[in-house]
Amino acid sequence: MRLGHNILFVWIFLWTALCFSQEMEKPWMLGPFERPIEAKPIIQKNLETLFKDPITGLEVHWESMATFNPAAIVKDNSIHILYRAEEKLGEKEIGGHTSRIGLAKSADGTSYTTEQQPIFYPNQDTQKHNEWPGGTEDPRIVETVDGLYVLTYTQWNRKVPRLAVATSRDLMHWEKHGPAFKAHKNGKYLDLETKSGAIITELKNGKLVAAQIDGKYWMYYGVPHVWLAHSTNLIDWVPLETYEGTLAPVLSPRPGYFDSWLVEAGPPPLLTENGIVVLYNAGNSQNIGVQDLGNRVYTGGQALFDAQEPWKLLDRSNEPFIKPELPFEKSGQYKDGTTFLEGLVWFKGLWYLYYGTADSMVGVVTAKE
Repeated sequence: MRLGHNILFVWIFLWTALCFSQEMEKPWMLGPFERPIEAKPIIQKNLETLFKDPITGLEVHWESMATFNPAAIVKDNSIHILYRAEEKLGEKEIGGHTSRIGLAKSADGTSYTTEQQPIFYPNQDTQKHNEWPGGTEDPRIVETVDGLYVLTYTQWNRKVPRLAVATSRDLMHWEKHGPAFKAHKNGKYLDLETKSGAIITELKNGKLVAAQIDGKYWMYYGVPHVWLAHSTNLIDWVPLETYEGTLAPVLSPRPGYFDSWLVEAGPPPLLTENGIVVLYNAGNSQNIGVQDLGNRVYTGGQALFDAQEPWKLLDRSNEPFIKPELPFEKSGQYKDGTTFLEGLVWFKGLWYLYYGTADSMVGVVTAKE
């Protein structure tokens, strides 16, 4: 009997530990997120697909280097993934290839099919000088209540990365509006490095849409700090500034934590009954951060901001809720490993969170409501 009791105790202990391991650190956080059984990347580079580049006129292998850093949106009862695809240009380092944005679709959240051609790319248009030769990078996407898709992305001309905006009604035909801050104070921030624009959303009638707070849309953006901007039209953005006229960070790195090196806006944040939940990407600096996490490793954190004052930080996680653990998350272009978050959708009763792995592939985790 004693042996039976001991076995029962061990079983109860292990079951309890498993249950607690699946709880989130703080009650307002999204999750817990879980990897699929035998998790594998859902999108990988393709050496066969060809695209006639409108700038050079050449047929190029547009996703031959890597496919990563995905945005996500639900359309026509399917998940649409807009992912960054790099054309391999010799043995250049990170940032030395050309990026375009491809499209993958899934009707069940498990199997994905990709389009043979990119849907968004540098072209012979008004934004060529901002987007060529580095390309169009790291998309985030939201939908308005009237069905307009708003894309934020990085323009990379290999001189200055600029956060830019484009819009579409069908995800295939796009209007580029240029840098997000071009109209502010005569271009005060036009030549400042900007990226990672995450526009606040809310869940309405089972669908994520761009949210307004006090008549304005709000966007968290930037790295190594996260800044904040607002807009009335989702195209022209005004950065939040201090009284002295300088940018005011609303989230910053913390020595001693997993986000000691940098913080960077992740997928579109979610307006909830607790406040605005911001999923963010976090870089660790091993010498002043978490020793056993590794150096320059990208993990995921969550922060809570006030629902009426989006600049007011209420709480944040002390531990990463996702980090590189599987081989495909720790190998690739970025050898230190990344779970780089950019896409979040609500689909058939689950949260789907999409992320880039080691600047090379796309992964997904899910969570219940």
